[in-house]
Amino acid sequence: MSINKIRSLLYKTAKFLGDVNAVRKGKIKQRIKNRIVGKYASKRMFR
Repeated sequence: MSINKIRSLLYKTAKFLGDVNAVRKGKIKQRIKNRIVGKYASKRMFR
């Protein structure tokens, strides 16, 4: 297994755990909003 695959797996795991944590705390709407804003900002920044 390469470093890139391990890194990708760790990021996906962190993303999933963040979702689980948001659901537990009742902040899923904020989590979804932040994800959408983050994707949009990233696309605009790195064009």
